[in-house]
Amino acid sequence: ALFMITLGIIISTLTVTSANHWLTAWLGLELNMISILPVITKQKHPRSTEAATKYFLTQAMASALLLFSSTLNAWQTGSWDITQLNNKLSCILMISALTMKMGAAPAHFWLPEVLQGSTLTTTLLITTWQKIAPITLLYMISNHIQSNILLPIGLLSILVGGWGGINQTQLRKMMAYSSIAHLGWTMTVISIAPNIALTNIIIYMAISTPFFLLLTSSSSKTLQTMTTTWAHAPTATIIMMLLLLSMAGLPPLTGFTPKLLILDKLVMHKLTPAATTMAILSLLSLTFYLRTMYLLASTTSPTTTQSTTLWRLKPNYYQITTILTPIALFNITILPALLT
Repeated sequence: ALFMITLGIIISTLTVTSANHWLTAWLGLELNMISILPVITKQKHPRSTEAATKYFLTQAMASALLLFSSTLNAWQTGSWDITQLNNKLSCILMISALTMKMGAAPAHFWLPEVLQGSTLTTTLLITTWQKIAPITLLYMISNHIQSNILLPIGLLSILVGGWGGINQTQLRKMMAYSSIAHLGWTMTVISIAPNIALTNIIIYMAISTPFFLLLTSSSSKTLQTMTTTWAHAPTATIIMMLLLLSMAGLPPLTGFTPKLLILDKLVMHKLTPAATTMAILSLLSLTFYLRTMYLLASTTSPTTTQSTTLWRLKPNYYQITTILTPIALFNITILPALLT
């Protein structure tokens, strides 16, 4: 069963990313949704059932809107081609559908709730892999999107992502708001420089994957449980601390590169007020990243316990974490040269 579900999730995403026809893309998205529902409901708990129901309803609504938008476009222009979304209304409806699919503001309400009802591994899957399909579609229609539609959505997502995360003590909800904020950065620039937007989301996935895997292996679900991680695994704690700073976008870590490129492109396109607003709003996210980092590193004295303690880390994810951590932390200085 696990093999079939994993295969379904992978094939459905690949179907969407390689599709040229709107119906093929819709089919891939539907298969993707059906494949991930058993993963969310794996825990026999009312909260996970609620999370799966919320996920299903939101995704089904977004899929219906996507189908309506593509049908309207085909009716008006006679083309089912994804890159030929020429109808204005279809374009706006498609952006609404994909925004809802991804969980960007203002259609973000389902994301924190669904993540809170899922396990940390499922949370990782929803915040990274599940974003690939809608972002690919957004990338493919980016030449038809006007930046004055996506800029407000992006700015609102950054605001909601920062504002919502400040008050959270649950790590899964905090990471949901972090995901919303990063989607905001991606959406503001996707109509201006789609390659940079894609780079931003790839780097976000590369940072959040090792962070989630370390949370899973140290069984940390709240800010309170994070305070004891130091005594069990000092190295993992230092890596998590650096990953948080990278996610916040502080130089010289990798998370800083896409933010710098995005702000640079916005200023080049005479959108300096938007760039300034985004830079200021990202301070909201920085607040909760720094608070989490402080709880990780500064609340317990940096010494391992004297008694023989049980090693809490399960050595399941070390390979992936080891591969992704250097990418997530060491700034790829050659990146701007590749993108220009």
